Amino acid sequence: MKPRFRLTRFLVATALAVAAIGAAAQDKVTLQLKWVTQAQFAGYYVAKDKGFYKEAGLDVTIKAGGPDINPSQVIAGGGADVIVDWMPSALATREKGVPLVNIAQVFQRSGMMLTCRKDSGIKSPADFKGKTLGVWFSGNEYPFLSWMDKLGLKTTGGPDGVNVLKQGFNVDPLLQKQAACISTMTYNEYWQLIEAGMKPEQLTVFKYEDQGVATLEDGLYATEKGIADPKTAAKLARFVKATMKGWDYAVAHQDEAVKIVLKNDASGAQNEAHQKRMMGEVAKLVGTGKTGHLDMKAYERTVETLMKGKSDPVITKKPAGAVTDKIFAAAQK
Repeated sequence: MKPRFRLTRFLVATALAVAAIGAAAQDKVTLQLKWVTQAQFAGYYVAKDKGFYKEAGLDVTIKAGGPDINPSQVIAGGGADVIVDWMPSALATREKGVPLVNIAQVFQRSGMMLTCRKDSGIKSPADFKGKTLGVWFSGNEYPFLSWMDKLGLKTTGGPDGVNVLKQGFNVDPLLQKQAACISTMTYNEYWQLIEAGMKPEQLTVFKYEDQGVATLEDGLYATEKGIADPKTAAKLARFVKATMKGWDYAVAHQDEAVKIVLKNDASGAQNEAHQKRMMGEVAKLVGTGKTGHLDMKAYERTVETLMKGKSDPVITKKPAGAVTDKIFAAAQK
């Protein structure tokens, strides 16, 4: 064998070995989203597409959600390392025995609303009595239940309460006049109504934030067991750091972020114009400053809101250990 040929083979073998070591060094992380692939989750897809996770030594699998997927159940069953969930759902699940812990808070503001037809006669929350209201379940109902309890309205129907329509993840009940109001998000369903032909002046909107019942929405949750393990905690810190880099990029480059989301939409069902509008609204919820930082005042307000129920509170006691700042603090290094 000629020396040059042997050298070439040696260099190729060395390169392959180095590549194999590099691949092996990528720690695997599985992220379960709360809903289907859309701009609501742009930061995660951007972090993966732009190589931010890879730079952090992570091989991240992003699992889309859907109407039959409960992120809390997925992580409890070992199907994910991290999940995206709303805090009311996470805290209620924790009280039931699944030890979820908030490790970062992506959305700093609430995007939840109740959107009503003006021709229903509803001008204020006092007019909800006796009306049919569309409500999402699967953990999304908790803020609504807290609000109705605050108003003193039973959710079991009757003239002194409200009739609850278990709303699918669409806006048909309002379009078809099956409900006076339906649950909407600032970044999604409200605009579906507009795109379906309704005009803003035909709608009356009640933002949960304006009603003093806003609770924290999209946050990142892991388990107590995972956080307690030093290696897993370090991996989660790298994940959070790369994720927030992805969100910062998505907010700053919204059109590019939407293209990345659409590229990852296996269903092909998402509309680019709608996703661009969604991305713009989501950016407002992410806010500016330390992306992913949990404001403890907002956390305490969420807990207080969920405990206020006189007859059936969402949670019955203040949770202990439901949040941690050590993952986010490590991510800042």
